[in-house]
Amino acid sequence: MSTAPHPTSSQPATPRDALPALLDVNGIEVIYHHVILVLKGVSLRVPEGAVVALLGGNGAGKTTTLRAVSNLLAGERGEVTKGRIELRGERIERLSPAELVHRGVVQVMEGRHCFAHLSIEENLLTGAYTRTDGKAAIARTLEKVYAYFPRLKTRRTSQAAYTSGGEQQMCAIGRALMANPKMVLLDEPSMGLAPQIVEEVFEIVRDLNRKEGTTFLLAEQNTNMALRYADYGYILENGRVVMDGEAQALRDNEDVREFYLGMGGTDRKSFRDVKSYKRRKRWLA
Repeated sequence: MSTAPHPTSSQPATPRDALPALLDVNGIEVIYHHVILVLKGVSLRVPEGAVVALLGGNGAGKTTTLRAVSNLLAGERGEVTKGRIELRGERIERLSPAELVHRGVVQVMEGRHCFAHLSIEENLLTGAYTRTDGKAAIARTLEKVYAYFPRLKTRRTSQAAYTSGGEQQMCAIGRALMANPKMVLLDEPSMGLAPQIVEEVFEIVRDLNRKEGTTFLLAEQNTNMALRYADYGYILENGRVVMDGEAQALRDNEDVREFYLGMGGTDRKSFRDVKSYKRRKRWLA
């Protein structure tokens, strides 16, 4: 893993557009089953060494965006029909998921998806299947994963099916790290976890980003949590990017605070209860 400086370190801040882009997604459209248009011209940029969040409600297009990047759409009968996806300037739409792993891009799927019948350590070692640098190097990476996830070391011999949801999420992230990735695509890491476990997972993501230089593109419905740990965010609705900006700027934005952070007053029950919804969401105008 590289040791690129984190943009929120004590060094002078570098303008985001001046940072080298690891991933560029330019105007992609995604269609499922040849007829269902899910993404409608999505563009985003992930600088190397950054944490970038994809935000929005269920069905906004976050998971589809990640699957488009990792080329996992085919299993859902989906495909990118327009636009470009580039990794360090190389178009990757036609690469297989295995080829992307070799280039350092690994996805952690929503819902954890551990191998239930394997132990925690066996699960972790499956993440190193593409490695060719020898057993000693893999063993060093395994110890590094245990250093970040000490709970996994304690449970290393336990069958994954009998571990907690938080431990399974940590196992899924740790398995991705075993591939020595440059970028991890993290899909809904907070789903189904207790608040204290969610915070623990996000703290580990921040440590990995700052100490190892690992780039993260994460999809998350928990906007408040994601914006606490991300450098930059994109808000998706109905398959489109409707707003983007530095994480702190999004946290301070009046519309984001009202409609995504739940800070719009006690008389608002839901988005649908607000008659001025489209007027207040000025980016839809």
